[in-house]
Amino acid sequence: MKVLSVHVLRWNNDTPQPVMLSAAHDLSEFGFFQRGGVQEMLTFVARTLTQRLTGMQVVDHEGYHCHVVVKTDGLASVMVTDLEYPARVAFQAVQGLLDEFNMAQPEWRAVTVDGGADFPGTEACLKKYQNPREVDKIMRIQADLEETKEVLHQTIDAVLERGTKLEELVDKSDDLSAQSKMFYKQAKKTNKCCTIS
Repeated sequence: MKVLSVHVLRWNNDTPQPVMLSAAHDLSEFGFFQRGGVQEMLTFVARTLTQRLTGMQVVDHEGYHCHVVVKTDGLASVMVTDLEYPARVAFQAVQGLLDEFNMAQPEWRAVTVDGGADFPGTEACLKKYQNPREVDKIMRIQADLEETKEVLHQTIDAVLERGTKLEELVDKSDDLSAQSKMFYKQAKKTNKCCTIS
């Protein structure tokens, strides 16, 4: 599960294209010479989705999920993740980022050039949400439940294995008991003929 980029944009149809207010990227999985092209593509996708969508939506694009939130006031955010990343966590991150951005940069409505309202919280959001299990309580609980479930399965298997061994011991002791009874009867018969008085 990985977050590739987080973008904060402004779109009120008053500029030719959405304005990129702030962006953060983690392109470490790409080669050095590919990173520039990938970053441009991510920026293009973020602008296009902001222009064409409203509300909260997930869009699949070339093997990645684009989590898009476009508010009615024109503030928008796009988080690009891999396909495994949970949408609920992504939308939680994007909503939180937009709220923080709106409070820290109240002049964002007047910005008409890219990077005109840069916000360090965007980079912090990208780093914080790289591992969704660390920030999402429900995922943490699910991971703990899976771990507990695995331990329980191992314990049950061990108990069943012990039960099988106990059954084998009981069977062996029954066999020994039957053999000892036969030995006792045989010894009694043998001893009858040789009675010493």
